Amino acid sequence: MYPTDRPRRLRTTPALRRLVSETDVRPRHLVLPVFVAEGLDSPKPIASMPGVVQHTRETLRKAAAEAASVGLGGIMLFGVPSRHDATGSGAVDPDGILNVGLREVREEVGDALPVMADTCLDEFTDHGHCGVLAPDGSVDNDATLEVYAEMAVAQADAGAHVVAPSGMMDGQVGRIRSALDAAGHVDTAILAYSAKYASAFYGPFREAVDSQLQGDRRTYQQDPANAREALRETTLDLAEGADMVMVKPAMAYLDVLRSVAELSDVPVAAYQVSGEYAMISAAAERGWIDRDRTILETVTGIRRAGADIVLTYWATELATRLDR
Repeated sequence: MYPTDRPRRLRTTPALRRLVSETDVRPRHLVLPVFVAEGLDSPKPIASMPGVVQHTRETLRKAAAEAASVGLGGIMLFGVPSRHDATGSGAVDPDGILNVGLREVREEVGDALPVMADTCLDEFTDHGHCGVLAPDGSVDNDATLEVYAEMAVAQADAGAHVVAPSGMMDGQVGRIRSALDAAGHVDTAILAYSAKYASAFYGPFREAVDSQLQGDRRTYQQDPANAREALRETTLDLAEGADMVMVKPAMAYLDVLRSVAELSDVPVAAYQVSGEYAMISAAAERGWIDRDRTILETVTGIRRAGADIVLTYWATELATRLDR
């Protein structure tokens, strides 16, 4: 006798599977991270991230226009300066590469595409850390907050709809919110990297931004062993006024993502980081996995775990294969 409960009945055709699908991925869920570098005449390929480049200002504009045309949820800019110093002064310079890039992207897309800015010093410092160093070589939390505040205002002045503090400094959301409001940027949103782990999956990103880092960031980014800590960090960021919160990386932290999504009363983002991109790309190049199916499956998994927003380097490509 066959069982009356037969779930396979709803899997028999593509149309039936589409009808009962519980989780969808649409272009509006996706944000494209991009790198804009100072002094380039042509885009510079990133060897550890096949298909991803450091953009020139001209090609950045084109990437932003394409992102808007396919209906992406946003674009996140990272700057790659030609000069680094101890305080990351290029981050607050209105003529620094990141602020110039933000200004030109906003000119290109207007309000058709949310323009987001990485609000962190690691790309700009000569020591590669996410903040200002104290005399003993540690990252000075409170001194860093003052620079973040200035950086966020400069980014908002340049046209960013969203600033995204990613340095995991205590109090960063509240300090940035106060600075933005005082400067008249009351409508500039904050996407807080609330649960950013000291992960091995960031390796290719270091190449992408020409990182100067020596050592690691374990004193301020989260221990991969800890999940409850992520909820504490998220609760603090929400209390300080975060408009959105982030879990980073995504794929190795889906349990954390689920818990943050259950806690949060604001949209939750997750970042499919450079190492995740590189692993899938490398396996696909060797023919070990189906590239297109794997991309969609991993992003669907991130959405299923609770992400309202997914940052992925495949955002534009993936959007062309999705229903809007």
